[in-house]
Amino acid sequence: MPAAEQGGAPRLEADLVLDRKDFRLEASLDVRLSGVTAIFGPSGCGKTTFLRAIAGLEREPRGRIVFDATVWQDDRTFVAARDRRAGLVFQDARLFSHLTVRGNILYGHRRTPKGERMFRPETVVRLMDLDSLLGRRVSSLSGGERQRVSFARAVLANPRLLLMDEPLASLDQDRKEDILPFIERLAGELRIPTLYVSHEIDEVVRLASDLVLMSEGRIVASGPIEEVSNRFDLRSYAGRLDAGSIIRMRVAGHDPETGITRFAFAGGEVIGPRVDMAKGAEVNLRVRSRDVAIALDPPGRTSILNVLPGKVVEIAPNDGPQAHVLLDVGAPLWARIMRRSVDALELVPGRPIYALVKAVAVDRRSLGRPTAMDLSLAERGGGERGR
Repeated sequence: MPAAEQGGAPRLEADLVLDRKDFRLEASLDVRLSGVTAIFGPSGCGKTTFLRAIAGLEREPRGRIVFDATVWQDDRTFVAARDRRAGLVFQDARLFSHLTVRGNILYGHRRTPKGERMFRPETVVRLMDLDSLLGRRVSSLSGGERQRVSFARAVLANPRLLLMDEPLASLDQDRKEDILPFIERLAGELRIPTLYVSHEIDEVVRLASDLVLMSEGRIVASGPIEEVSNRFDLRSYAGRLDAGSIIRMRVAGHDPETGITRFAFAGGEVIGPRVDMAKGAEVNLRVRSRDVAIALDPPGRTSILNVLPGKVVEIAPNDGPQAHVLLDVGAPLWARIMRRSVDALELVPGRPIYALVKAVAVDRRSLGRPTAMDLSLAERGGGERGR
């Protein structure tokens, strides 16, 4: 039974070095894995190489890997990939073409001793919505269906750790939107710790509770997504993560009459247009810095519905006519305003303020979910890719 089911999240320690002609991996990581931990960074930064090394698919990297107190690699030990019990999901499903869907998903399950089986096939079939596909050949499946089968096969191999290498990269936007809820189910209902490689910010916002940030073969930061995404010193590495703050919240409730959803966090509540999510569900909310204004006094009659009391924590070094101001509203929140406003309001660290956030800015996109316009544009430009 994995440590996560015994009451404690398993620990992964990795300190690896790999030299190739035009690339050097020098990555160190020490994390507790619970839910989805995203490995995020630009293409070519070493994310896939690092994940393959964790899986045991790369023998070249020198160093040490320890998972849940079991040494997978050091100077004297190298545990083969098949013995690490790490489930793998790649960009392409890599299914067995000669087997049916049922044969594919049961392949690893049948080879696992009964005493080590953690999940019942019918449970995984239900979660992945595969019941109607069990008798079909994989050649007849769409791209999204093939990936769901690959998820089920990986889970039924009874992994202690699930490793996903950009599993949605080959799918169009519609198919991605279809598949993401299934990945959420794996982490939420089966509680399998997951390392998820991606360079897509929307996937990271939607899925991850923790973030590993990579650049040029190195891990430059890791930790809870709120902490890493809000560090101003990482903005040159984080790319589009720099566009604002990510705050871990839960769905507090819905108001059908006004069409709003309330999100709760340590600093209170934020409201936005209604999203179809269960009450109590945990979400990451990305608030763009450009959508945050600052006031010294509570606003009077205003259309802005989210007014969060807090204080100034930091004003980032000179950034031309604009200024990035870090606020504490019960969670870190960045505001991007004009430097003239900083001077006019006499903003300094410790000064009490009110952060103003438009409710319409708390939309589906800020939760890592595409809007109807996103889907429409993807459909017109994406063709049949992933089907």
